[in-house]
Amino acid sequence: MPGVWDPLSTRLAARAGFDTVFLSGFCVAGTLLGVPDIGILGRDDVVGVARRVCEAVPNIDVVVDADTGYGDESEVATTVHQWEAAGAAGMFLEDQVWPKRCGHMDGKEVVDVGVWLGKLRRALAERESLHITARTDALGVLGRDEAVRRAQMARDLGVDAVFVEAPRSREDLEAIASQVSGVTLVANMVERGKTPLATADELGEMGFRLVISPVTGLLASAQAIEAAYGVLAEKGTLRDDLDKVMVFSDFNDIVGTDNVLVERSKRQ
Repeated sequence: MPGVWDPLSTRLAARAGFDTVFLSGFCVAGTLLGVPDIGILGRDDVVGVARRVCEAVPNIDVVVDADTGYGDESEVATTVHQWEAAGAAGMFLEDQVWPKRCGHMDGKEVVDVGVWLGKLRRALAERESLHITARTDALGVLGRDEAVRRAQMARDLGVDAVFVEAPRSREDLEAIASQVSGVTLVANMVERGKTPLATADELGEMGFRLVISPVTGLLASAQAIEAAYGVLAEKGTLRDDLDKVMVFSDFNDIVGTDNVLVERSKRQ
């Protein structure tokens, strides 16, 4: 699943051939508010984006980051209902102390395992069809053994998938896959993050069945925009650097300009 943050990035993912995407909290924090992923983004921010994405690209499954659920168990229940109302296909629910941090940042803390399991149990009880992924950040805080123990406990609750965040080596990845069986395992590929990059096939051979690349699109687009703006600031035009921008008609094709105009004319 590539990470997305708005309808346009979701349309681009669909054009690339993906049928499932991940609405990343990191990406939404950076694009919607221009802030880091350190607990500033709120539930209303995320669900608003999720609703727009699901409405704009209805033929693709959207898994939506839910951070820690935005409060206690009753708040987790509200989050589940709002995610389903927005059209989300799934959610990730983690065990960090709020305000959380991006999983590949240092300085994280995790709650008592019982608190996290209680939230997961409530999410499972409240959901109608939402796919629930249990994410633990315990590896970088309490070590791999505790992370595996938490993953096993979440599995035993009946979650749909388990995600141990930020393994630091192939050995970590292989240990997680071998010790947490009987549930869909998630691997998170963050370019220049804490986990060594691997292909989906390589991860599949280890035992991972759900692979997310949450920030690939955002980091690529930010670099491309910075480069184009740099040329514009230096030269005053991209006349001699048109390779840095998409063809205007291609963009109109992505957003469906012709289809929208046809539908509009039918209604008039």
